[in-house]
Amino acid sequence: MHIEAHVTLAPRIASLLICLVFAAMSTFAVARGPTSHSAVGSGSLTGFSAGARAEIVRDGSAASSKGALQDSRQHTKSPIVTGTTVLGIKYKGGVMLAADTLASYGSMARYKDVRRIQSVGPSTLIGASGEISDFQSIMEKLANMNQEDLNQDDGYRRNPSEIFSYLRAVMYQRRNKMNPLWNQLLVAGFHSGAPFLGYVDLIGTAYEENFIATGYGAYLGIPIIRERWHPDMEEGEALALMEDCLRVMYYRDCRASNRIQIAKATADGVLISEPYELSSDWETANFDARHGAQTGDGSSW
Repeated sequence: MHIEAHVTLAPRIASLLICLVFAAMSTFAVARGPTSHSAVGSGSLTGFSAGARAEIVRDGSAASSKGALQDSRQHTKSPIVTGTTVLGIKYKGGVMLAADTLASYGSMARYKDVRRIQSVGPSTLIGASGEISDFQSIMEKLANMNQEDLNQDDGYRRNPSEIFSYLRAVMYQRRNKMNPLWNQLLVAGFHSGAPFLGYVDLIGTAYEENFIATGYGAYLGIPIIRERWHPDMEEGEALALMEDCLRVMYYRDCRASNRIQIAKATADGVLISEPYELSSDWETANFDARHGAQTGDGSSW
């Protein structure tokens, strides 16, 4: 049995050795390259035949094209055209969103009529801070999803909570691919007799709350809302609170505008106002006018 096994393996071992010898010879020939000193020294293609030269040129062009294509498909490193604060609060009988209509190109107030609050279906509102092109991409996804609901023709439409869950999954998935959608989103709506307000951002952070602010509003608007908000707030009170917060943002945030939109979701559906301008007062006290209590050093401050 052992003799037969050796006889059977002998041809295979011989074949393997022959293959190794040919592989070594091929490697040596490639390493040596062309024998012509002019071809090697000058970097020209004179040491090759016409067909070989054409093949090398084609390969080089393909490599260059591939490199250029890869360079053009880079992930977004930072947002370019951006919107700032979006505010959202629940009130008695509904939920309200507010935002200005300015989109800044870097530090320049470039686009004055960008609507950053939009509706999805009959009961949901979306408000966005951050990159405007990414927000447009998100709205395309939501519009396609809403169209699928209509195409089913079964009377079912996704509610605000389901859209919120969908956006949370989308934002987290893009974050995991290291190519996030650079937005902070507020999802507001009214369903089953109750208002809904949720937050989702570019890394997939998601939560629900009675009042939320994005951008600089998280620092300057939230303290005002905390001081004045209560669960039984009427719609007029909520509107006045939103306007006061956005007025402060206009004073303090150089990426904000006094041209704003207000949107609400109630049992009657969703409604988004046309843009309008907030009143503002830029008068300041004169430096030569004494005011306040006098101090021991005679200062008026």
